[in-house]
Amino acid sequence: MSPEWIGIIGIVALLLLFVLRVPVAVSLIMVGTVGLALIRGWDAALVQLGTTPFSTASSYSLSVIPLFILMGMFLSYSGFGRDLYTAVDAWIGHIKGGLAMTTIGTSAFFSAISGSVNATTATMARISLPEMKKYKYDDALSTSCVAAGGTLGILIPPSVILVLYGILTMEPIGKLLIAGLVPGILQMILFMLLIYIMVWRKPSLAPVTEKKPFAMKIKSLTFVWPFILLFALSIGGIYYGYFTPTEAGGVGAFGAFLLTIMARRLSFEHFKKSLSETTRLTAAIFFIIIGADIFSKFLALSTIPVKITQYVSGLALPAMAILGLILLVYLVLGLFLEGIAIFVLTLPVVYPLITMLGFDGVWFGVVMILVMNIGLLTPPMGLSIYIISSVAKEIPAQRIFKGVIPMLGMMVLCLILIVVFPGIVLFLPELMK
Repeated sequence: MSPEWIGIIGIVALLLLFVLRVPVAVSLIMVGTVGLALIRGWDAALVQLGTTPFSTASSYSLSVIPLFILMGMFLSYSGFGRDLYTAVDAWIGHIKGGLAMTTIGTSAFFSAISGSVNATTATMARISLPEMKKYKYDDALSTSCVAAGGTLGILIPPSVILVLYGILTMEPIGKLLIAGLVPGILQMILFMLLIYIMVWRKPSLAPVTEKKPFAMKIKSLTFVWPFILLFALSIGGIYYGYFTPTEAGGVGAFGAFLLTIMARRLSFEHFKKSLSETTRLTAAIFFIIIGADIFSKFLALSTIPVKITQYVSGLALPAMAILGLILLVYLVLGLFLEGIAIFVLTLPVVYPLITMLGFDGVWFGVVMILVMNIGLLTPPMGLSIYIISSVAKEIPAQRIFKGVIPMLGMMVLCLILIVVFPGIVLFLPELMK
């Protein structure tokens, strides 16, 4: 059997394992190892299986992942998320749809220290849904805001998924992290604009709350400065060239630890939970990266990426048309597969094709994140929706899915703007030192 056919069978087998809910890392290692054995023999496959875990896990560039996760865990367990919500609410909570906008704004701030969709969504669901319910906000509006705001968690830096993209494609991680900032802010503004229009057209969706005194607004800013300080230290340090991404992660994690200690917010129990959760998430991500490395080596030996690139380069289609087809495939995959699975399955094939077409690799990483976020809010996968449903058990998942449809429209609009105007993504990375 030719290497190409072995590669095709391997991809089909991997998709089948994903559908059967076999863990992503296990699926990648199984298919990659068997595929290598069929092409090169079992001796070569077992050597790869024995050396890849150590060589991958000992990589210096991967050390940024546990550091950024730890920073988010310290601040999450210390309760700064609720303080941040209070601060944003003091400034914009009284306008039409203010609490819904507060949820979006707080999600953006929280994303700047979280880097995770799940953490941002779960935290904001616990904090904001009871507040909006107290003021009789429409259930569909309140839950859709939490779901939409949660997607900012892997767009606004630090983003663990963008770090993973950089590791898989060898794109500079520092530029990738900075590249997500402006698109994240743009998406936040589009969400807020949509909320304002929806409430203006139908005021019953979001009753107006009382306006906070100016003195309370000023006092609330004391809740925001820890996030601004950590963001300026870690991401600002990367932008100005003072830190590498790994050093920035170390500064951020240590800074978060000091802030929570100074504020007397981090009990010993929360400290243990932060370390435990960081270890668990890091191990899961490293396991996936190891599997992706083995599978990528198998796919490279199958010559499928090279053959697809050669075939597409011979088509009489403009680059934007091919990009549109690729994004359409990603949108369909997002209905059935989680984002990391899509990354490791498609990047070995798609990334060489994208660079061959002349598109920037950093820009495409942000585009992929935007497409993945759409999948997080669409059935049957809709992971963010089920996280919210587990917190707000009285609201049916079907009602939440229906409520996010306008938000999906804004996400598609943001994607179109970034495809048409790539400078939205690239102008900050191009200014980096």
